[in-house]
Parts: sequence; structure tokens; C-alpha cells
Amino acid sequence: MNLISLKNICKTYIVGDVKLPVLKSISLDVKKGEMLALTGTSGSGKSTLMNILGCLDRPTSGEYFLEGVEISRLDNDGRADVRNKKIGFVFQSFNLLPRTSALENVIMPLFYTANHLSEKQMLERGEQMLEKVGLKDRMMHEPSQLSGGQQQRVAIARALVNSPEILFADEPTGNLDSRMSEEIMDMFCQINECDGVSVVLVTHEPEIAEKAKRVVRLIDGEITDDRII
Repeated sequence: MNLISLKNICKTYIVGDVKLPVLKSISLDVKKGEMLALTGTSGSGKSTLMNILGCLDRPTSGEYFLEGVEISRLDNDGRADVRNKKIGFVFQSFNLLPRTSALENVIMPLFYTANHLSEKQMLERGEQMLEKVGLKDRMMHEPSQLSGGQQQRVAIARALVNSPEILFADEPTGNLDSRMSEEIMDMFCQINECDGVSVVLVTHEPEIAEKAKRVVRLIDGEITDDRII
């Protein structure tokens, strides 16, 4: 079953009197449980496509179905509701709050989406997520006390705390050395294979893309290659 279906998605930015087409008639299906890498050079449109998939932006035209529901025309509140309930994000820059413990960073999304949970239950879930990513002994450390790889693990735990259907990762290894990149990618593979979470990964690094089960390549806003690994 398809988790995502895109039909003729276009995205055009208006700069003054100039129209800049970034995505050109993108059609793409992503099945439940897939791990897919979007790859291409800078300016190829891969991050713009991920922003649309992640309900951070809307297409100029075309249709986007998520679990059979057409969401490309949802307003800001509607897209926020979808993000909170179904989507997790991991970014290159970690986006952790400074002077805030790893545990507090992880449970923060729950205050917006899990009002039925008590604070004790939120803390327990956060602890479970940090243990899952191997940071059981770093729960009370602030970001400045953690390595880059550890900070990205915290970001992954935060992305998973709401039990999302799909995890979007935008250049998640861009600020990490090769050893830590390998560890983080192994973690994404484990999340996909063991937990059944669909993963869409944006990267310009071929060796990172090859970790996925499927690689979709974009050039100048168009899909030029779509292959199973």
C-alpha cells in the first residue's frame, strides 16, 4: 500500500517579476515501510520536495496524497496537525534547544501533541526513546555537553517520540565525520527495519544514499532516476 502518492507536483517561486520553477511535474509513490533516499546536487530541488512531503510547504500545483488523503491544499493549521500526528523530522543542524537537557529536548513535542499524557508519562516515553538511541547515560546532559553524533541521536529520539508513520531526514549526516555518519545511518536502517517506520532521506552523498533501499535522483527539479538498491 502506498503511504505517499505525488501526482504532477510543481513548485514555482516568484522573485519580483521572474518565475523560478524548482519542481517540474513530480510524480512519485512511496510504500509503507520503505526507506528512500532523495539525492541530487545542490539546487536540484530535493530539499524543496522534502518540505512539501513533510507538510512544511505547499506545491504550486499537483496533488499530494498521504495515506489516501489529499493534503496539498490544507491550510497552515491542517498541515501542522498532519506533521504532529504522522511525521518526524531530523535536520542537519540538530535544532536542539541550548541549556536544555537531552530528555527535555526529546519530550518537547509531546506538550503539543499528547495532552492526554501526564508529565510522568511524557518523561518515561522520553527516557525510552533516549535509551533506544543509546543515550541512557546522557539524558540530563545539555547539547553543549554532547558530541555531534550524540546530538543527532537526541534529535532522532525527539523525532520518534510521537511514534510517527514516516521520518524525514534532511542531510542528517552533513555535520558528522565518516564514523559517526555510519552509526547514524545504521540507526535509520534499524528504525526502518525493526520498527517499520518509513524513512525518506535527503542527501547529496552517494555513499549515504546507498544505505537506503531505493534511490530517487533529481536534476533541475525533475526525477531522472528511480532505482531499487
